[in-house]
Amino acid sequence: MRKTLFMGAVATTGLIAAAAASAGTLEDVRARGILKCGVNTGLAGFAFPDADGRWEGFDVAVCRAVAAAVLDDPEAVEFVPTTTATRFTTLASGEVDMLSRNSTWTYTRDADLGLDFAGVNYYDGQGFIVPVALGVTSALELDGATVCIQTGTTTELNLTDYFRTNGMSYNPVPVENNIEGRQQYLAGACDTYTTDASGLAATRATFETPADHIILPEIISKEPLGPVVRQGDDTWGDIVRWTLFALLDAEELGITQANVAEMAAAPNDNPEINRMLGMDGDFGAMLGLPNDWVVKVISATGNYGEIFERYIGVDTEIGLERGLNALWSNGGLMYAMPFR
Repeated sequence: MRKTLFMGAVATTGLIAAAAASAGTLEDVRARGILKCGVNTGLAGFAFPDADGRWEGFDVAVCRAVAAAVLDDPEAVEFVPTTTATRFTTLASGEVDMLSRNSTWTYTRDADLGLDFAGVNYYDGQGFIVPVALGVTSALELDGATVCIQTGTTTELNLTDYFRTNGMSYNPVPVENNIEGRQQYLAGACDTYTTDASGLAATRATFETPADHIILPEIISKEPLGPVVRQGDDTWGDIVRWTLFALLDAEELGITQANVAEMAAAPNDNPEINRMLGMDGDFGAMLGLPNDWVVKVISATGNYGEIFERYIGVDTEIGLERGLNALWSNGGLMYAMPFR
C-alpha cells in the first residue's frame, strides 16, 4: 500500500510539473520582476535569514546568481521556505521557479517527478552525529541505537541499507525536519541523528557546546545536492545549469567579485574568459540573456570558491573543508563544462 500511494503521488507530481512548465519560465520571471526560489526553512550556512530578515547562505547564493543573470538584480528574489515533504510539489506546482535546497539527485526524483536537476553544487554523503559522552567513535558501534531520522528523505533507505548490510539493528525516531531532529537529539530522545554530513556540521554549529558532539567518520551514501527545475522548459534549465557552471569556471579562471569588472573592461589573453564575460561571440543571446550576464553574476555573488568560503568554509562556524567540492584541478569533483 505504501508503495502504491507513493507511486501515485509521484505520478501526480509529474503531471503537475508538466503543466507548470508549459509556459516559458524566463518570460514569467521577467514579467513578474521577481525570481521565486524554494529554499530550506533554515539551515546554518546554507539558507537562513540574518538578524535583519535577509536570506543568506550557500544555497541562497545560487538563487541570487540566477536573479542577477536574468533580472540584473540579485536582490530580486522571493525566498520560499520549503520542507522535505513540500519542496518538490512546491516546485512542480509552479509556486517557485527553481529549488535550491540541499536536495539529492536520485534516479526516481529525476525520472519520475517531472523535474530536472540542473547540476551539483555540493557533493555530500550521509553521516551520524553522537554526543562525545556516548563513547562511540564509529558508526559500526551503533548496533541497537535509537536514531533520529527525517521522514520522506533518502536518508531513511540509506540508514536501513547500512544497518542491514552490517548486521546491526536500530530503533528509528521519526522527525519532520532538521529543526525537530536537532531538538529531539539534544533532548536525548535518540543516541544519534543522521542526515547529510554538511547538515550535521551546520546543525552542530548551532549547539551551545559543539565540542560535546562528534560527527562519526563513516559516510554511508552518495548525496549529490543541487538546484532543481521543472521538466519541459529546456531554456530555463540551461540558464540555471550554466549559472552554476559560470560560478565554477570563474573560480578556475581566477575571476572574482573584486576583479570581474576590470577583467571585463578589455579582452584577455585567455579566449574562454572573453567568451564568458561577453567580449567574444553571442553566448548570452543563446540563452536569451545579455552577453555580459556572467559579469553580472560574479559581480553579485563572487565565484563558487568565494561563496563556499563565505558561508560554509573552514573559517566559518560550519568549518567544512572543500574535499570533494574542490575544483577538479585541485583533486575535487567540481568541473564546469567549457564555454565554447
